[in-house]
Amino acid sequence: MNFPAPIISQPYNIESQWIDYNGHFNMAYYNVLFDRDSDVGLTLVGLGPSYIERTGNSYFTLEAHVSYLRELRADDRVVITTQILDYDTKRLHYVQQMHHAAENWIACMNEVIVMHVDMTTKRSSPFPDEILAKFKTMREVHKSLPIPKQVGHKIEIRWKS
Repeated sequence: MNFPAPIISQPYNIESQWIDYNGHFNMAYYNVLFDRDSDVGLTLVGLGPSYIERTGNSYFTLEAHVSYLRELRADDRVVITTQILDYDTKRLHYVQQMHHAAENWIACMNEVIVMHVDMTTKRSSPFPDEILAKFKTMREVHKSLPIPKQVGHKIEIRWKS
């Protein structure tokens, strides 16, 4: 199976109800779009909304780091790119970048680690072998992509000496 490097979404509109009192895209709704898009991107490897119905398994977010880089407004459209960074038998590490659709600058970045979960026990469980094989292939395709500088970023207040 051929995988795009990176995975690129269809354009999304910024909905007017997502604009806050500052006149820009509210921080919570960046996550709404990232979440919607993760279902689209991860469907390529066999995960996504129908996965739970077929298998009784799903994946839960363990950790997410969002970096807000540039302001978006109501009339903007965005595309989201997804890059697989790493995986093991139970976890997947990926990064999403939200690009302004017309000008291609990056507005926001979301680094995520998800855990595979057996929905009956609500405990972690290994990904099926066919999913791991797709992760391996996608990781090979994506490893030549540059890693955004925000990946692995430590959140802190930096004091000048």
